[in-house]
Amino acid sequence: MNKHISYKLDQLFVEDVAVSDITSNLRTPFYVYSRTSIKDNFDRFTRSLKGLDSIICYSVKANSNLSVLETIARVGGGADVVSIGEYHRALRAGIDQKRIVFSGVGKQDFEIAEALKSSLLQFNIESVSELESINKIGIRLNKPAPIAFRVNPDIDAGTHENISTGKADNKFGIPIDKAKEVYEYANTLEKIKIVGIDVHIGSQISNLSAFRQTFEHLAKLIGELKSINIHLENIDIGGGLGIKYTDDDLEPDLQEYSTLVKKILGNLNCRIIFEPGRYIVGNCGILVTKVLYKKTTQNKNFIITDAGMNDFSRTALYGATHRLIPLTRVNNEETEIYDVVGPVCETTDTFLKNRLMKSVEPGDYLAFLDVGAYGAVLSSEYNTRPLVPETMVYKKRYEIVRARPTYEEIFDKEVMPTWE
Repeated sequence: MNKHISYKLDQLFVEDVAVSDITSNLRTPFYVYSRTSIKDNFDRFTRSLKGLDSIICYSVKANSNLSVLETIARVGGGADVVSIGEYHRALRAGIDQKRIVFSGVGKQDFEIAEALKSSLLQFNIESVSELESINKIGIRLNKPAPIAFRVNPDIDAGTHENISTGKADNKFGIPIDKAKEVYEYANTLEKIKIVGIDVHIGSQISNLSAFRQTFEHLAKLIGELKSINIHLENIDIGGGLGIKYTDDDLEPDLQEYSTLVKKILGNLNCRIIFEPGRYIVGNCGILVTKVLYKKTTQNKNFIITDAGMNDFSRTALYGATHRLIPLTRVNNEETEIYDVVGPVCETTDTFLKNRLMKSVEPGDYLAFLDVGAYGAVLSSEYNTRPLVPETMVYKKRYEIVRARPTYEEIFDKEVMPTWE
């Protein structure tokens, strides 16, 4: 477990705040983030890059809460965004637009124009069609667009198929064997300024061999580009480092990863852009939920919680497994096998199956661990369940950083037209 999320006298604390103090004032379910954990993870990543010309552009899609982004800004981070909305979030949080990378396979014209007018580090381009659209917008605005091509190296990162992005049958990037001619074409366009190259092969990667192969392919391509007088400033190697979700998960060695980057890419006279998301925020958050009911059927024992798949969808989307612990640690040795499920009217609203757990009762509080990434950011109001609140702890204080909307606030976003 994260050292800033731990038991003290059998009570679960986030930093110096007892989670039970939050449940006394805020109805479950809700998220809790440790600000110190975010800072520590970022600082550790930064230290591993010592001696390398680099910039860390945090992947905003992992957790886009403004309090998280403000923490990233404070420690000197940039941002990797995939929409103009995320771009504005990064600016609102205090991140310099010159440290913002705009990624994404389907950027819209108005998003490209707005980011180009405001300024950014680079667009990571995914297709020739997108390249031509950006050039036209640059001509219209009379402003050169800094670009990097995202290349697809056709490498299997060994991760879940839903978060694999570097294989030939994925929708992302330009085939690496076509990249040289695409760069040559881009070099002829009026308002395109080639500044870099980009790659991202997937998420939750634990085996560094996939990174090694990818970096070697990049180094070879960069050499070929130099031979035709195309010199790059930036090498964006994306993110993808995994974290430990279960006791059996392997976590990549950060120092070994950074050594690999330095060895293969460090002497190419380019700045290396990193886009970690999950690695920075994943283990910094918990989802607190209350047991509503226990239910026994012919074949199963169920624990029904007030958190649902609309609040936390990783299990439904990816078949993910998260550790579940009580807010109050008990010495009772009695255990039973349960399925832990939510209240949403979907069979996929299931968090854990056939899990051996100590006995719990209705009214008990539990916490899912390692939900700081792809948790609240993927939540919805399905079943007209209000968006789940988010809180942040820093030392001895906590603040609600996204409130649960009222039903009136939900309904006020909709209109019933007068037809007669």
